[in-house]
Amino acid sequence: MFPEDTLEIFIHVIKSWQVIVVSVILVFYVFLINFTARTYHRPRFVSNSKPKKPKREATVKVKPKEKSVPDNSDEALGLE
Repeated sequence: MFPEDTLEIFIHVIKSWQVIVVSVILVFYVFLINFTARTYHRPRFVSNSKPKKPKREATVKVKPKEKSVPDNSDEALGLE
C-alpha cells in the first residue's frame, strides 16, 4: 500500500457512521461518569485560612449562681 491509499482508507473509516456513533456514545459515557462522581463524592477541601476566633462574649466565663440552700432550722420557720 502506498501512503496515499492508506490516507484515503483512514479518512473513509473516520467518516463512517459507526465510528461517529461510537465516539458520541463514549463522550456521553465519560460525561455521565464524571457527573455521577461529582454528585456522590465529597470534594476534599483543605482550607489554608486561619481558624476563626471565638466571639468575645463566648470567651468570658460566667460564674454560675450559687443556689441558696433553705435553712430547715426552727428559727427560719418561726418555731420555738
